[in-house]
Amino acid sequence: MKQTVDKQAIAPGATIGMVGGGQLGRMFAIAAAQMGYRVSVFCGSSDEPAAQVANTTVCGPLEDHSAIEAFAKTCDVITLEFENIPAETIAACSRHAPTYPSADVLAVAQDRFVEKSTLQDAGLPVTPFRRVSDAATAIAAGENLGWPMIIKTCRSGYDGKGQHRIESPEQAEQIDWQTNAPETSPQSSFGGWIAESLIPFDLEISVVVARTVDGRTSTFPVFENDHQNHILDLTRIPSTLPQEAQHHAMQIATAAAESLDVVGLLCVEFFVSGDDLRINEVAPRPHNSGHVSIEACATSQFQQHVRAICGLPLGDSSMTVPAAAMANLMGDLWPSASESPNWPRFLDSPGVQLHLYGKHAALPGRKMGHATAVGPTIDDVVSRLNQARDVLRASSERICQVAER
Repeated sequence: MKQTVDKQAIAPGATIGMVGGGQLGRMFAIAAAQMGYRVSVFCGSSDEPAAQVANTTVCGPLEDHSAIEAFAKTCDVITLEFENIPAETIAACSRHAPTYPSADVLAVAQDRFVEKSTLQDAGLPVTPFRRVSDAATAIAAGENLGWPMIIKTCRSGYDGKGQHRIESPEQAEQIDWQTNAPETSPQSSFGGWIAESLIPFDLEISVVVARTVDGRTSTFPVFENDHQNHILDLTRIPSTLPQEAQHHAMQIATAAAESLDVVGLLCVEFFVSGDDLRINEVAPRPHNSGHVSIEACATSQFQQHVRAICGLPLGDSSMTVPAAAMANLMGDLWPSASESPNWPRFLDSPGVQLHLYGKHAALPGRKMGHATAVGPTIDDVVSRLNQARDVLRASSERICQVAER
């Protein structure tokens, strides 16, 4: 069906601003450049991953409104790499150029309790939750939700940070509620923690949906995800979920984007238990699980993000290969913080594509890059990716053993 395109579409040749200099900004800048846009990045250093590939970089802290204003004045449209950006920064940007996602979307995404409440009020399925602020309220939540449960900070937590699994009232008493509690958000009336039911699940999946300012939407295929230590380890497509369940997940993700009035991309993460789908969390930006789309789909998530915020026709997001997978490359695979792995041996792996993020210090648990593979079956591509990572792991272990002698 022919799309109705916003007459105010921002055409190639314009300047897109990116607030944030990490790997998501880097891959977005590469995609935007391929489509003929100039990219200006606002970040803390001219050597951050996105700044390395941008046309221009403005450096400064997010609270430096004079620097933000100077940056925003050069942009035709502005987007954001991550959610935890001060509202005042977004307001300063939006005075000079359309800014997506909006401050209203960020206000929801920055606070887990507000996020869960907003989605629940929209009639969408979320994991059961309660607000908590201390051991007493956590114990009451445990009696209601059941033990064990997960306690999370409402703000600033990601990749498992700021989370506690508690299995009894005694463990609730052991949490340092005051030290770890973040500041209360303007939208929240409590001290910064949320308790969630521990959901037994069969699969973890994510759906990335694109939405334009005039309400056009498109979803990517369902991504099926494996995590290690609360951090995404491997994503594969197509999903093994029945087609009806995949379609249902796409419908829920689209409804979430519409209810939040997202412009750009929204990733919705789900727990799947039998026929039951529950939203775990959402992120109004490109997502780690969507990196596989660069090689596997007709339009990558980063190209789609450009199209969405610029009011262009949304691209074909369907798969162009039978199967594909993406594996994160963590700093644990590096011999040391400053020594590179054996890339020639890694790149000898058949059909494996390497994406490095330009980070200089390889630290345990830090995402340094990712690798993808496409092929005839899921088993084939996952096997090749795991073999490629094993090459790095073996090389790192040998170097460490030599260093210890």
